[in-house]
Amino acid sequence: MSSIPISILDLAAVGADESIRDALEGTVVLARLAEQLGYRRVWYAEHHNIQSIASSATAVLIAHVAAHTTTIRLGAGGIMLPNHSPLVIAEQFGTLETLHPGRIDLGLGRAPGSDQPTMRALRRGPDASDTFPHDVVELQAFLADRTRIPHVHAIPGRGTNVPLYILGSSLFGAQLAAALGLPFAFASHFAPQALHEAVDLYRRRFEPSPEHDHPYVIAGVNVIAADSDSAAQQQLLAARRRRVRSLFSRDGQTIGDDEADQILRSPQAVYVNQMMTYVAVGVPAAVKAYLDDFADHAQADELMVVHQADSVEARLRSVQLLAEVAELPAG
Repeated sequence: MSSIPISILDLAAVGADESIRDALEGTVVLARLAEQLGYRRVWYAEHHNIQSIASSATAVLIAHVAAHTTTIRLGAGGIMLPNHSPLVIAEQFGTLETLHPGRIDLGLGRAPGSDQPTMRALRRGPDASDTFPHDVVELQAFLADRTRIPHVHAIPGRGTNVPLYILGSSLFGAQLAAALGLPFAFASHFAPQALHEAVDLYRRRFEPSPEHDHPYVIAGVNVIAADSDSAAQQQLLAARRRRVRSLFSRDGQTIGDDEADQILRSPQAVYVNQMMTYVAVGVPAAVKAYLDDFADHAQADELMVVHQADSVEARLRSVQLLAEVAELPAG
């Protein structure tokens, strides 16, 4: 695994006994630790109306973390582009790149990052994702110096050439990334079913572009590294309970641990099991062995790990333990 870069997807997760401020402050501590330990990059994902995730204002969070770090790459993993106009995103990430040159990435997805009522609150129509390929090309042009809308430019943004990545959990994203000659990040940390088919399709159909002459695959994988197997398994159970709550909770309803465990013993657990197909869990040596195998399994050029520990403190420990065995370059 020493030959493959490892990065982090940080959802600014809000633990059961933590506040949103705790989670946001934890993102800064985690990024500084990741920088010190040699992780390649830290990305933040756009989600909305999820009580346990505080990364909804993704560009704002990146700006905050960037101001408290110096070298590590930071970016969106990703911005759900149908929620926004390409010009606004070009201006936001052009600003970030101007303030923190050479450190900003922009991953783009077409999913809503939310449920149906939240989509309506975002003023997003049911057909918003239909223009995603066109919007990606328009955004790319804004960040270069070849606007597709006469006399309209992203300022800041124009000429910054912020690197773009296409995110996906299906063949659609793989096809688009291949056609545009962009790197492809597959969300196998929560939607693993099409991993092999999507990566194979992307590599076979990749068309070289001015920015990239060869395909580049980033694969997501969950990680829970702890000082003991029992501690890791406790955190895994907590992560599975969180999945149950996200899948089965309704307005005004709180699913307790006992009810969550009942669901995990029922046929409904198949949904949780599918989402958590790829989890490296245990002491550091076991986690490293799993990730070595997963990197080959996914044909990945880079791993994007999601540390699924149940608190900021435990997440930081997982980040540190993985780095100790992964032979990351010193930051």
